[in-house]
Amino acid sequence: MNKRIFTLVIAFLSLSLLIPVCFVSGDDNATKGSETKLLHAQHVFDANVTIGELLNFGKSKYGERRIIPITGGTFKGPDIEGVVLPGGADWQLARPDGDVELYARYTLKTNDGTLIQVQNRVLIHMDSKTGPYIRSVIDFEAPSESPHAWLNHAIFLGTLTMPQEMPKDKPYVIISVYKVR
Repeated sequence: MNKRIFTLVIAFLSLSLLIPVCFVSGDDNATKGSETKLLHAQHVFDANVTIGELLNFGKSKYGERRIIPITGGTFKGPDIEGVVLPGGADWQLARPDGDVELYARYTLKTNDGTLIQVQNRVLIHMDSKTGPYIRSVIDFEAPSESPHAWLNHAIFLGTLTMPQEMPKDKPYVIISVYKVR
């Protein structure tokens, strides 16, 4: 796999990955009788996030360290809209066992000027029998007195897709964010 495709695949996988589905609660009280409590995911926004070229630190005592700069983008949903600010990055660790851990941190700026910190933690496990296991949890930190303070009080998951036609001058990924209800 050439370096550019590898960079795009890792970036694609690193920024908030999880296909939202209903989850069955492990709470014994939630399953009394024949009732099962389900958790649902509600769409919050879609983001087009532009990425830079992969920086490879090489092997460390924990595995191979890489960084993919986050160079900008936009996001839009029913209740929130704005831009992804340049300056964030996706820090990666390719572990000796083949799994990849990702930690992305970047900033959103809403159309009303609110700055929101984003942190994504991802585990990627490639399995030849079942396909890739890719899961992420997204944490938002919004100002407490802002119209977006609701982001501070929920769990968020995401999906990620890479466009079929990737522009060579400005590669990007598409992240869809969901609130667990």
